[in-house]
Amino acid sequence: MNSLFPPFDWHRVVVQPWSEDFALNIWIVVMGFLVAAACGLVGNYLLLRRMALVGDAISHSILPGLVVAFLIFREASTWAMFGGALAAGMVTVALIEFIHKQSRVKPDAAICIAFTVLFAIGVVMMSALESRGSFHIDADCVLYGEIAFVSLEPPVVWNGWELGPPSVLRMAGLFVAAVAAILVFYKELLVTSFDPGLAKSLGMRAGVWHYGLMAALALVVVGAFESVGAILAVAMLIVPPMFAAQLAGRLPGRLLLTVAHAALSTLLGLHLSVWLNCSAAGAMVVAGSLLFVAAWIGTAVRAKLVRIEAAAPQIKHAF
Repeated sequence: MNSLFPPFDWHRVVVQPWSEDFALNIWIVVMGFLVAAACGLVGNYLLLRRMALVGDAISHSILPGLVVAFLIFREASTWAMFGGALAAGMVTVALIEFIHKQSRVKPDAAICIAFTVLFAIGVVMMSALESRGSFHIDADCVLYGEIAFVSLEPPVVWNGWELGPPSVLRMAGLFVAAVAAILVFYKELLVTSFDPGLAKSLGMRAGVWHYGLMAALALVVVGAFESVGAILAVAMLIVPPMFAAQLAGRLPGRLLLTVAHAALSTLLGLHLSVWLNCSAAGAMVVAGSLLFVAAWIGTAVRAKLVRIEAAAPQIKHAF
């Protein structure tokens, strides 16, 4: 265990990342926060719709979309990759709906069928093109990402001002867009998520809002792709909303707690990665998961104490 957990050095783990390596670590923390917050905000609506696994499906089925986009545009530019991933996300959702409605397959099984088949098609296409030397995608980057490389990107300069790494600016744009969409379409997203039947009776087109949410999901997953990878993006879609659901019953409170969880888990994850000398993105997810466990235990203990307090007068009366 000593090889896994080295001695905790306060200066190296807590002080040095901000005193000597500030320029490197600040962008890692900012990127981690933006990814966790954007994914978490969208993830709240996935939980309300009982569609948590759809995020997993889209994050994996994006791969064939990236390959097809490269074949069409003959380049791996950011916008071509975004377009291909978005199209793949929409195809995934449509395929899940088709399998579920046109067969006896349950929704969870339809999700598993769709994402495993599409991911396998993406692997086959990528391998075939790589064997001809015309295409290359780092599989480790697709699955795990590398958030530490964010600080090494050449910054975007505007009027002599360094705005930051391009991937951070893209993720910031997606985060702002997600917040703006929630503020502007709060009522529609709330009603269509809780009760699609009521939404239809009010004249809302539940199908349009459903596919709009899936498009937003695909965009934030693609934005998170290059920094945290497909696997950890799924965790950032689900863990922050689950943490918020333990502490708040109303949606506005959950959304605020999701953003707070993103900030805290990112900061704790950075220091955990410095301590253990491990992947920063993975450490952020571990830190976020520990916060969820703490909230879960705290909520369970509080509920137990409330029941004991409520039963105390009856027990006293019985004696």
